[in-house]
Amino acid sequence: MNLPNKLTILRIFLSVIIIIFLVFPFQSAGINIPQLFINERIVVDVKYLIAGVLFIIASLTDFLDGYLARKNHMVTDFGKLMDAIADKMLVNSVLIILSASGFIHPIIPIIIILRDTIVNTIKMIAASKGKVVAAIKSGKLKTICLMVGISLTLFYNLPFELYNLRIADFLLFIATVLSIISGIQYYMQNKHLLFDNSEK
Repeated sequence: MNLPNKLTILRIFLSVIIIIFLVFPFQSAGINIPQLFINERIVVDVKYLIAGVLFIIASLTDFLDGYLARKNHMVTDFGKLMDAIADKMLVNSVLIILSASGFIHPIIPIIIILRDTIVNTIKMIAASKGKVVAAIKSGKLKTICLMVGISLTLFYNLPFELYNLRIADFLLFIATVLSIISGIQYYMQNKHLLFDNSEK
């Protein structure tokens, strides 16, 4: 259990905490979560701010564990598997919760989760034939836009909301478009593996 793998496990733990924190019925349990009133028109539920801080910390571990694993030659099969699970737990679960809470349009998690399913299937088929599907730039850019967009959404798009700049929505829109583009690129670059019945 090296440091990168420990960071990955930490991300899974933080993901579980974020999910529970966002879906727990505090009012039904008699727990009052304070609200903030900003500029007399923006009502901020503090629980989303707390979840936003945890999400940013978890997102940083996503970039840090991969960097350390590659730099220090600590890449392991366990790390690859758990990193993929941790990423999907963190991002997809929060997207679903934000959609159910009315913060974002449902089409965003639908497209992103569908894309992830297709890309992961391509990677598994490639792996079964002894091939490695490398990450592509559009996929990395999608992840950055998604992480920042979700973080801003959890923070009610502040401070940009004060100036009527929908930066959070814009970044999530770009991430969704890049999800489609990168998904197509993954398919086009690896379709020969999908229809190749020969043994590796």
